[in-house]
Amino acid sequence: MNPFEKIFNYQVMSRLHETGTLAVTSHERTWLKAMLEHPASEQAFTPETLEKLQSMLEGDPALEMKEGFGEKAKSREQQVYHPLLRPLRRLMARKSGILINHRIRDGRMFEEQPGFPFKLEYSMVKREWYLIWYHLRHRALMNTKLQHIVELVEQPVSAEEAAAVEADINRMLEGRKESAVIEVVREYNNELSRILYAFSCFEKQVGYDDAADCYTIRLTFLGDESEYVLSKLRFLGKRVRVVEGDKLKRRMRESAAKALNRYGVTEEPQVVL
Repeated sequence: MNPFEKIFNYQVMSRLHETGTLAVTSHERTWLKAMLEHPASEQAFTPETLEKLQSMLEGDPALEMKEGFGEKAKSREQQVYHPLLRPLRRLMARKSGILINHRIRDGRMFEEQPGFPFKLEYSMVKREWYLIWYHLRHRALMNTKLQHIVELVEQPVSAEEAAAVEADINRMLEGRKESAVIEVVREYNNELSRILYAFSCFEKQVGYDDAADCYTIRLTFLGDESEYVLSKLRFLGKRVRVVEGDKLKRRMRESAAKALNRYGVTEEPQVVL
C-alpha cells in the first residue's frame, strides 16, 4: 500500500469515527444474523435494540446461509444468556451495591447479603455464568453462579465506599496471584504462535535468549487458575517445560506418575522440568 492510499484510508476512517458510523464486514453481518436467530437473543437485547438490529440485516441475500450446512451432534446446550446479566452490568457501571439472596451447593439459603458486584465470568467448561462479588459484611470475595441467585436488589453506596471496596478487591487479587516461567523447547520455536495462543487468557511476558535461541514465557495467574494452566501444559506436551514454579512442577510430576501407574509402570518417571 502506497502512502497516498494510507492517507486516504486514514481520512475515511476518521470521518466515519467523527460521525459515529461503524463499518462492518460481510462476515460480521453473517455472524450477527446467526446470533439474532438464537432463542437467547430475545432475552439478551431489549425489544427496541433487537428490532433495530434485525432491520439492519433485512434484504441481504448474502446472509442466507441455512441451506448447504448441517450441524453435527453436540452436547446439550445450556443457557448462554441469563436474565440477570443486563441488570448486573448496569449496577457495575454505576458502581452500586446489592442485597443478594442466594443458595449454595448443599441447598442452604443466604438472604439479604450486602455486597458489591465486581465481575461477571462465563465458564467455557461448565457453560455457566458466575458473579464475582465482594461481601461487605465479611470483607471477602464471593463466587456465585447466576442460577443460584434467587433475588437481587440494588443498594446504593457512596463513591468513597465504592473506591475503598475496589481498592480492597485489587489488593486481594494481587495477593492471590502466582507466576511461573515456561520455556519453549528450541526445536518447537516455529510453533511459538500456537503456544502463545494456548496461554492467551493469561497475563504474560515473552523473553528471548539470542545466544541460546530460546523463548521463555512468564505467566501470571490467580491461584485457583493453576489447574487450568496445568491442563494447557499437558495439552502442549513436550513442546514446553516449566523452569520456574515449584507448584506446577510438583503437579506435573504427580500427573506423569499417575499416568504411568495406570498402565502398570511403577518406576519414577524421568520428567525434565
